[in-house]
Amino acid sequence: MTEPRYFMPPEWAKHSSTWLSWPHKLESWPGKFEPVPAVFAELAWQLSRSEAVNINVLDEAMEMQARELLRVKDPEGRYTSRITYHSIPTNDAWCRDHGPNYVFREQDGKRDKVILDWDYNAWGGKYEPYDDDDAVPARVAEAQGLPRIVPGMVLEGGAIDVNGEGLLLTTEACLLNPNRNPGLSRQEIEERLGYYLGIRKVLWLGDGIVGDDTDGHVDDMTRFVGSSTVVTVVEDDPEDENYEILQDNLRRLESFTDLEGRPLEIVRLSMPEPVFYDGERLPASYANFYIANTAVLVPTYRCSRDQQAIEVLQKCFPGREVVGIDCSDLIWGLGAIHCVTHEEPSL
Repeated sequence: MTEPRYFMPPEWAKHSSTWLSWPHKLESWPGKFEPVPAVFAELAWQLSRSEAVNINVLDEAMEMQARELLRVKDPEGRYTSRITYHSIPTNDAWCRDHGPNYVFREQDGKRDKVILDWDYNAWGGKYEPYDDDDAVPARVAEAQGLPRIVPGMVLEGGAIDVNGEGLLLTTEACLLNPNRNPGLSRQEIEERLGYYLGIRKVLWLGDGIVGDDTDGHVDDMTRFVGSSTVVTVVEDDPEDENYEILQDNLRRLESFTDLEGRPLEIVRLSMPEPVFYDGERLPASYANFYIANTAVLVPTYRCSRDQQAIEVLQKCFPGREVVGIDCSDLIWGLGAIHCVTHEEPSL
């Protein structure tokens, strides 16, 4: 038997489904939880127009709540019939980070789909308990009858972005943070990403945007939209606290090359106007979009730059409809659309 080779496809590759974890933790949206389930219903409905959707729920009552909200969106069930509910408990709703990381495995001339079960510690132990979230990949693998591989390293889905051709984007602030993998060096982290995701070159960005409690997830800043093209957010106001962070990010991107030594094509995307709640700066960013089979769902924040962001992303995805989703309430939980979704690629 030969050594297996693993490969993580890019988000724009065909999906068999998208996974969500239904929200229930009031503390994640203190004083503002009430409108959040309706945002998840909007996301699930929009996604069901594009592909199958899987939703993790705690119990039958939570499933009924989700079904009722979706019945309002789609009374005849034309699209929501594509939604499947799973009795898989969670501590929180951030499926990007605790959900199953699907990759393809090639061995002895055969290819199959497996789930990577990375360790999960709620962004460095910030929010306990997180045992149910950590168990989600194992429970999904059991439900789907898929092989489960345990790399033995803490990694959240929002911390990485891949182009499907050997490149991976991440940040030093997150992946090298001692609250993640203190026993692993930068080289050892790169080696594990290489082995389990098929990565040949890691592109290291610096810090994350202000208000991001994950220590700097890349999916709030820079995303691949093609094999050698990235969209990156920039702050237009030099006085804004994100300005220098994102300028450093941009300088690094301008120095990066692909595996052939060619510079990346960089598409700039202006940040939204600052979003605050109770005096707290929130990590509102247009980079937190999600690429579905026929659509791209982009967070909007009821500000004047929303339409410009949609237009920029529409040029990046001419074969998909770019749809704005109001995330003014969702972002109070310190995450947006990409943070709550997780793709399942089609084999």
